[in-house]
This record gives sequence, C-alpha cells and structure tokens, in this order.
Amino acid sequence: MTGLGWRREMADWDRHAVQADFFEVVPENWLRRDRAPLHALRATGRPVHLHGVSLNLGGQSPIDTPFLRDVGRLMDELGTPHYSDHLAASGDAHQLYDLFPIPFTADEVVRVADRIRAAQDVLGRRIAVENTTWYTNIGPIPEPDFLAAVAERADCQVLLDLNNIVVNHKNHGGLALDAFVQRVDLRRVSYLHVAGHEFDARFGLHIDTHSQPVEPGTRAMAQRLQAEAGLPVLLEWDNDVPSLDVINQELAWLRSTTT
Repeated sequence: MTGLGWRREMADWDRHAVQADFFEVVPENWLRRDRAPLHALRATGRPVHLHGVSLNLGGQSPIDTPFLRDVGRLMDELGTPHYSDHLAASGDAHQLYDLFPIPFTADEVVRVADRIRAAQDVLGRRIAVENTTWYTNIGPIPEPDFLAAVAERADCQVLLDLNNIVVNHKNHGGLALDAFVQRVDLRRVSYLHVAGHEFDARFGLHIDTHSQPVEPGTRAMAQRLQAEAGLPVLLEWDNDVPSLDVINQELAWLRSTTT
C-alpha cells in the first residue's frame, strides 16, 4: 500500500485521480475548520490517517489533554486508528512550529516514554512516534536504540521515516539506512514515511525539505520493507508541490517491484 500526505496545495486536484491507497493529514489544520474536505477524501473509499506536529512529546510542559481529546474525536469521526507525532520537542510556553531534538540518554528514554504513556492514557489508544531529522544532538545512545527503548517502555508504535534516517546519516555519519533498519523492531512500525531533501550550502547541511523526489536508495528500502514486512509507505511532499502527474509517478515508483 502507498499513501500520500494531503496538503492544501492539492485541494483543487481530482481526489479520485490520486493514485494513493490512503491519505494522511495534519490534525492541527482541521480541528477548528470545516472538515468537509476530509470527508471528501474518505468518500473516495480510502482511509485518512492523522500525523500531528504539536504534541510536544519531548518538551517539558504538561501534555495538552483538551487537544488530545479533540484529536480522539477526529479519529472517531474519520474512522482511523492511526495518530502519530514526532519524537521531538515543539515548544513549551509557545508553539514554535519546528521540531527540536531529544538528547539520546537513558534519563530521556524514561521521561519521554512516560509522556507518551500519558498521551495514550488520554486517548485510550496507542499512538505512533516518528524518528525525526536533527541538525545537532547529544547523548551516548545510538538513535535506533533510543527509538526502540522509548517505544518499548511506552508500549507505543513507531512511524519509521526513512528519509530522516538518510538525512541524519549524510549530516552526521553514524548508521546508514540499512544498518539503522536492522536495529528496528518492525513489529512496532505502523507504516513508513519517505520524502526528498536538499543540500543547503549556507549551512553545509542536507535539509529535510520534503521538496524533491525520493532518492533511489530510500525508495528501494521502502519497496523492500513493503515486500518483506507488509509495511505501507507514505509519500510526503510538502514544499514546491509538483503536479498531480508527478505525484502519481512517485507513487507508482514506490509500489513498483523494480528500482
């Protein structure tokens, strides 16, 4: 199965012509808006999952219980069991609309996992946490081991972002995509994210822009995990969104058995 992150730039597209098996939307964009467009997506016969940006699982402020209850109602309305957010901080006193890394330490495993458990207790269901792109970080625990330890302690799912692994490897070294995936318990993975990224010479870093085609190596890994583990894969294209034809070609490549 291949899915697509649905964005406002796609609002005028013929939904039936999008060659995706499911969609994903940012719940924060819909909690206080007319949800008719979401129901129009559902009316095409395909699921709509939720992927959030503001739960602030890595932050210090209390988990936002009213927000989570709103998310739970939206999940019920859309009939989806899938809600995820990032294994990162996104602001305490104010929503910063960016994702800040969590130190890879044993203390943070306990603290963040307990916050995830608290969120799941409010929702009354499991959530998934996504491994994120980070541009600087500290801590002695390798990232896949940190991710695994948090998921085990929290008893949550993982939304495995293959592009983020590739970006972090290019910027910081460490484990390449194959080696990282080998250390992930795929039984906890809900589905996969893939996207494209760009190199920014101003910073000397690869930036997770979601504005380019998926790299061949990332696509090949997504295809392999679909074939071997039955994991759905979702394409994120958030900036410089191309035409529907280009998106459909990307989706076709992702479901292809050739690389």
